[in-house]
This record gives sequence, structure tokens and C-alpha cells, in this order.
Amino acid sequence: MLERVGSRFGHRFDVEYAEVGGAAIDKYGNALPQAALDLSRKSDAILFGAVGGPKWDDPRARVRPEDAILGLRKTFDLFANLRPVKVYPQLIDASPLKAGILQGVDLVVVRELTGGLYFGKPKRRWETSRGRKGVDTMVYSEKEIRRVLKAGFELARLRRKKVTSVDKANILETSRLWREIAVETSKDYPDVSLNHMLVDTAAMQLVRNPRDFDVIVTENTFGDILTDEAAVLAGSMGMLPSASLGDAAPGGRQRNTAFGLYEPIHGSAPDIAGQGKANPIATILTVALMLRYSFRLAAEAEAVEKAVSMVLDEGYRTGDIASPGTKVIPTREMGDQIARRV
Repeated sequence: MLERVGSRFGHRFDVEYAEVGGAAIDKYGNALPQAALDLSRKSDAILFGAVGGPKWDDPRARVRPEDAILGLRKTFDLFANLRPVKVYPQLIDASPLKAGILQGVDLVVVRELTGGLYFGKPKRRWETSRGRKGVDTMVYSEKEIRRVLKAGFELARLRRKKVTSVDKANILETSRLWREIAVETSKDYPDVSLNHMLVDTAAMQLVRNPRDFDVIVTENTFGDILTDEAAVLAGSMGMLPSASLGDAAPGGRQRNTAFGLYEPIHGSAPDIAGQGKANPIATILTVALMLRYSFRLAAEAEAVEKAVSMVLDEGYRTGDIASPGTKVIPTREMGDQIARRV
């Protein structure tokens, strides 16, 4: 895809590869080797493939594939994870939800990415005379909350000017702090409306009335779960891209290039590896986000997104988004079809 974009628009993209996750554990005993970190530091952006698989799923394992993605997010302070959820009209029938619920859905979840349960301390397991115990800690600072909320408000200004802040303020102290800071931050954005919603209500409304959402801003764990749920709206997890941003986040420093990490939200799907069944669209749309946010190439990003829509218009599908009357094609051919239309 990058070769096609470069050919059409006169750019050259230098692409280098590094092993992380399960492959790196097998080879180096480390999910995020120093060589991968060093290469990342020299790069303008990271395009990340999925990690994990049954081979490394032992919950007692000292090193896990997910350590790679968590380590990259934390090392580069990529605090804002943007996850667009767009329902393509061509894929209305790919979702189990009714067409009337799905029409016109176009929202973005801004997930806080470097704090909360995934990084809080203490985080450990141990055994006692009464059995096994485990603890995870949810910790958030004012700075962490305020900067991701700012990114959400800035993004909303470019869209329909509506922010829904999702928390669990009826139970959690971190959520009460989150809500207070959301109210304070909103005063700097009088043109953007702010709505508070408990996470359990948000989970219900995402499948009951998803058109009502514009920009959702929420903490790490809630954002992870809600965006996987939102894949039902788009028809498949194979349709959802994401961008993990620091300086490149909306409202961040504007430069010619800004570092970010880009990944589809789906996993590695080892059960269909090598069968040509995987949907490449989430990765292709992730490339479009990389072009837009890290390389500031808006026209090029739009060309990729339009190419995806054109291929769907023509009835091409991978198996996960197929419906009667569509043409099911393998992974590589889907990628080639989209690239030809850029």
C-alpha cells in the first residue's frame, strides 16, 4: 500500500522490520528486544502487526507477547489511542444489528493508553495459606487525564462538536477524578458539548443508539472493551484501525512529522494463518491514519480511504464481511484490489 501511495504521489517510504511479541520471545526470550526499540527510536512511525497466540497463553508465563505493545506505548508516551468506528453503507448487512440502528454511524473512541490498570503498581500474584491472590491497581494522575481529554475535545472540534466522557464515577475514585477534570477541561471548549456516561450505560448505548456518539473519551480498560464491542457495528474487527499518539494527538505539537504507533485493533488470528481468510482492511485503514497523523499527508490518507470504499462498492469482500451476492476474495487479492484504486 505504501509503495502504491508513494508511486502515485511522489513519495518514498523507507520500511524496516523488527521482531516483537511471540516471535521475539522464541528467539530472544524478550517480547520487546533492544534492537526493536532502537529501530523504533530512529523511525517516524511504527506500523504494528498483531501479537499473541495459544503458544504463549500460559497465564503464569513471566514474559508475554503483549509486553511488546505495552512497552512501546509506555516508552514513547503514546497516551491517546484513536479508534475510529465507521459503518460503511455497503456493510450494513455484515452486522447482526438492524440496519436502522447502523445507518450513519461514524464515531471515534479516544482511549487513554499509558495509565490505569494496565500499568498501575502493585501488580502481582502470590499464594497465601488460604489460597492464591492477585492484585492490579488503577492509578491516574491529573496530567494523564487532562491531556487525553484535551485530545478528545480537539478532535470533536473537527467533527460534530460532541464529547461523551465515559467513566464509572458511581464506584471508582479514579473515575470521580476523571469526571471532575472533564468538567474543568470543557470550560476551555465552550463550542463543544460534554456528556458524562457510566461505562455500563455506554456499552448498552453503543448497540442501541450508536449514532448518538461523536467522540468518546475514556480510560484504558474501558476503552479496550468498548472498542472491541464497537466492532459489531462495523461488521468485523477486521474493519477497525487505530492510532496511538503522543505529540501527534489532536491538539499536540504540529510538525512536518510526528511519531505514532499504528495497529489494527484485531489480534493475530492464528487459527486462520496462511489460509487467505484474514481481512486486511483494518491494517490498510491504519496505514491511512499513519499517513494523516504522523506524515501529515491528508490527501494521501483520503485516497486510501476512498479506495477501500470503492472496492466495497464493487462487491468485493473477505469472508468475515461477506453477505449474499458479494464476491469473496482472499486476503492478498483484497489488498491488491484496494491498492489498484489508490
